[in-house]
Amino acid sequence: MVKVVVGTQWGDEGKGKVIDYLAKDCDIVARYQGGANAGHTVITNNKKYIFHLIPSGILYPDKICILGNGVVVDPAALLSEISNLKKEKIKLNKRFFISENLHLTLPYHKLLDQIEDKKRGRGKLGTTGRGIGTTYTDNYARLGIRVVDFLNEKVFREKLRVSLKLKNYLLKEYYEEKVYSLEKISREYRVYRKQIKGYVIDTSLYLNQAIRKGKNILAEGAQGTFLDIDFGTYPYVTASNPIAGGVCTGLGIGPTKIDKVIGVAKAYTTRVGKGPFPTEFKDEFGEKIRRLGNEFGATTGRPRRCGWFDAVLVKQAAIVNGLSSLAVTKLDVLNSLDKIKIAVGYRYQRRKINRFPNSFEVFSHCQPIYEEVPGWRRELSGIKNYRDLPKKTKNYLKRIEELTEVKISLISTGPQRQDTILL
Repeated sequence: MVKVVVGTQWGDEGKGKVIDYLAKDCDIVARYQGGANAGHTVITNNKKYIFHLIPSGILYPDKICILGNGVVVDPAALLSEISNLKKEKIKLNKRFFISENLHLTLPYHKLLDQIEDKKRGRGKLGTTGRGIGTTYTDNYARLGIRVVDFLNEKVFREKLRVSLKLKNYLLKEYYEEKVYSLEKISREYRVYRKQIKGYVIDTSLYLNQAIRKGKNILAEGAQGTFLDIDFGTYPYVTASNPIAGGVCTGLGIGPTKIDKVIGVAKAYTTRVGKGPFPTEFKDEFGEKIRRLGNEFGATTGRPRRCGWFDAVLVKQAAIVNGLSSLAVTKLDVLNSLDKIKIAVGYRYQRRKINRFPNSFEVFSHCQPIYEEVPGWRRELSGIKNYRDLPKKTKNYLKRIEELTEVKISLISTGPQRQDTILL
């Protein structure tokens, strides 16, 4: 069986915990897109782990973890993460692999990412500056350098020479910035080549062979549906496809091989960086939820913007991803509230809208239409069965199911692995 876990909001939905929980019943966990601009947080045995590239299933000693061709990797960042895991006595040998077709993020990608966003002025996207978008740009411009090219020093130097000729011209003549040395990068990356070589395989072939053998595979993405390059709140999006469709191109497996798509939704809504956010809290209540939910980016530490659950948004995510079920996380953050609101539609220029508008202009000026439900004002941690949840909690979850038209299959009632209820 192949299961896919996707974010249904703007990322940070708690996918790391859900993946970690589901990974116990899988053989392989495979990441299909994104780079080190995203982070998955897992807390187990009171210890916190933050993963930027390596799938969070690596915490299980018998699981295989894979970075597919749709991921972009800064070798220095990857090797740093590997080093940190080894310090924790987590073994990666023969159970962590990266795709030959995966594209490398090089030093000039990070610099250009930062320069280009700065040059946007008031239209800044607020990128992480880690070179993710510029790496994907080179991929589509056919200037990228894949791992399979990198492993051959002669091929790598030739591709790097061509790329630097263009990048250095841009940096010097247009941006008046420093230029990069072919020799310096070659020397630095020679060390990375030796360390990475042992992890490189044809991951598409590996996964398809595993499927034929009946292995259970869990595909994980970074970010969320509304950061998708095609279906998100463009231009305030990431540079890849976090939606379920990205699994096929990002791992090299066919759509007929996918059995289930599990959408992860936070019990409220958050967003990092700029972009429209209709249900965002505009007062000190937002700071209260941020504090209760510890809403700070796992990668950048940036405070997340917080707001009420947007059912219109999640219903659209269900359509785009073809969701089989929903996993609702951080339900416990709402424990102390007397009243909870759910956005059931939008109002734009006196007109009611019941679906997500593709127009950035329209969405930017939408006002949410709310339903209000009573809070449960009870501690949820320690509850192991759905039947033991407060009735008002069940009513809230049932209303989410009705509005999104997707059944809930998993509930998270706290940060620990064991704070999870399967339905």
